[in-house]
Amino acid sequence: MRIRIVDAFTDRPFAGNPAGVLLLDAFPDDAWLQSVAVEVNHAETAFAHPLPEGGEADWALRWFTPATEVDMCGHATLATAHVLHSTGTTKGPVRFATRSGVLVATPHEDGSLTLDFPTAPLTEEPVPAGLAEALGARPLSVHDTGPSVGDLLVELADERTVRGLAPDLRALAAHSRRGVIATARAADPAAGHDFVSRCFFPNVGIDEDPVTGSAHTALAPFWAGRLDRTDLTGLQASARTGLVRVGLRGARTLLTGSAVTVIDGELTA
Repeated sequence: MRIRIVDAFTDRPFAGNPAGVLLLDAFPDDAWLQSVAVEVNHAETAFAHPLPEGGEADWALRWFTPATEVDMCGHATLATAHVLHSTGTTKGPVRFATRSGVLVATPHEDGSLTLDFPTAPLTEEPVPAGLAEALGARPLSVHDTGPSVGDLLVELADERTVRGLAPDLRALAAHSRRGVIATARAADPAAGHDFVSRCFFPNVGIDEDPVTGSAHTALAPFWAGRLDRTDLTGLQASARTGLVRVGLRGARTLLTGSAVTVIDGELTA
């Protein structure tokens, strides 16, 4: 069985966010899918199989972290679409049936792909007791990102503060269903990005996610409101780093990025 490791939201190997991708004839039992995700041991492993023609979607798609199945994953969707297009399996837009509805990936001539995801609803909340201590920085504002994302979006003072975070992950886990998105305005917009972020997801077995597409469905409306623009670029300032171009289109958010296959091998189990 073919397995690929794809670095997503980057145009070079060993950057962005790595995802395992397996194209199947059908989904085996959940225990096997979870075991493969544990073995791959990246933030997510994507499993996809083709659907009959004439339906609302072309492929069924599921995502597993090493700890659990998740409702939404941007980088593993990008990685799956990259595999489908780079191998010639699919041409043109591909529609994925997922827990978050039908998600569409559209290829471009430069090799990048645009994902069409639901925009996360933002609700401002008081700063929870203990959050500043767990994060190691004082929040300027805190927003709930709704059930589809399940994070707290935390605005911090500046890019330097975001880059320097060393949170208490055990304490941070008490503050949201999935984790915390820390963000700030870019120190220098001329550097090629408008805002920065880092994402910590201890509740799904990911201490820090390198580049998080789903988080940008919340970051897009947040920064569009502050910067008065609907097309922006986010830099996720993890050790691997990655760029996500976002386009806020009301109830939908477009996430554009590139991907690179770094391992193409055989799963024998």
